[in-house]
Amino acid sequence: MSSPVKEPLCTWRGKVAHDWVDYNGHLRDAYYMVIFSFASDGLMDLIGMDAQGRQTTGHTLYTLETHLSYLLEVKEGADVEVFTHIVGLDAKRLHLCHGLYLQGGAALLAANEQMLINIDSARARSAPFAAQAGERLRALAQPHLALPRPSYAGRSIALAPPKLVTPHG
Repeated sequence: MSSPVKEPLCTWRGKVAHDWVDYNGHLRDAYYMVIFSFASDGLMDLIGMDAQGRQTTGHTLYTLETHLSYLLEVKEGADVEVFTHIVGLDAKRLHLCHGLYLQGGAALLAANEQMLINIDSARARSAPFAAQAGERLRALAQPHLALPRPSYAGRSIALAPPKLVTPHG
């Protein structure tokens, strides 16, 4: 692998298709996740977990959890790109954050946090990353872990419990 990456990686670029927008001309909520799924595939390609790598090693990634934040509207025909930041890594799991932007733009349109796990398909269970993919991931993750953690990483969804109203006040 060449020099270490010192910033999030561009893992997907594309155009918002007509079939992806709703009656308001905005990207449908489900298609944000489609785009982020393509970006995860892009990262898999970068680390050697593409179709050939999966066939050779029998390893793949499964998504354990995801959190998606819709921040700004995305319109039909927009040229967008996803940058991926590896925020955590262990022997079997990968914690990453994807950010969706207009190509060349600075404003974050949507953010997606994912926890992925490496699966050995032959055993149908989690397993440490295959050697080559693990080495590539560690090389990518090392400089990423030194970057500021994205502000949307680790958030949760919650409302405060409603206050009970008693008849006497």
